[in-house]
This record gives sequence, structure tokens and C-alpha cells, in this order.
Amino acid sequence: MTIHMLKLCVGVDVVEDIANWQTRQMQRMPNPVHHTRMFPKRSEEMLRGGSIYWVIKGAIRVRQRIIDLRHERDDEGREMCAVVFDPQLVRTYAQAKRPFQGWRYLKPEDAPRDLKSGEAALDIPPDLDSALKQAGVW
Repeated sequence: MTIHMLKLCVGVDVVEDIANWQTRQMQRMPNPVHHTRMFPKRSEEMLRGGSIYWVIKGAIRVRQRIIDLRHERDDEGREMCAVVFDPQLVRTYAQAKRPFQGWRYLKPEDAPRDLKSGEAALDIPPDLDSALKQAGVW
């Protein structure tokens, strides 16, 4: 079984901000990395095709495939997890998500679907998106 990771992307307004941050990272390393304090107990499931889904401005908007999870230590010797992902950003349909601390597991059936090639990523507010879907317009 596969499981995904859900993470808030604090300080980011649009998907391009993530791309710029990761481009700067990849000047020093081959793949983008994000560090978390807790190592996932379900790491094997994440490494079986799991992705990190980024929440931007109250909605899941993009994902990246997780390619490795590594045990590392910070400058003060505390253990942490390095989440290494594929640099390709895959836009998804916006799915509203309330703020939370840290990261969460995301079941595949609860993940928003990827936008198809050529589909525009509409940056509409998540509440409006939900209302349009409930009304059957979307």
C-alpha cells in the first residue's frame, strides 16, 4: 500500500515560489529536500510511490514524488528526517485544507487528482471551489 505526506508550505503564495526555493536548493544538491523533526513510522509505504502534497494558502495545490527518507542530525545533534523528492512539481486540483502543525499522512483516496496536461490551474479561493463543486457547476 502507498501513503502520502501532507505538509503546509508556510510563506509561499503560489506554486512558483516552491519552484524557485527548490531551484536554489538544487544549486547545492541533486534533489530538493525538506527536513522534519519526526521520522514517518509508515516510511516504507511512502517510498512505494508516495508523494508530498503541499498546502498553499489553504488548499492542496501541488505534489512531488517522495524518492527517499533519510535519518539526519541537525547542527545541535538532534535527529530529524530529510524528505527527498523529485524536482518535478505536479499541479493538482485545489482541495481546501485547514492549517495544522507538522505534517500528516494522506490516504491515496483522499488526495486530489492531478491536473491533466493543458488544464489550467485556477487559483480560486478554496471555499469558492468547494461551493462550485457542491453546486455541480465544477
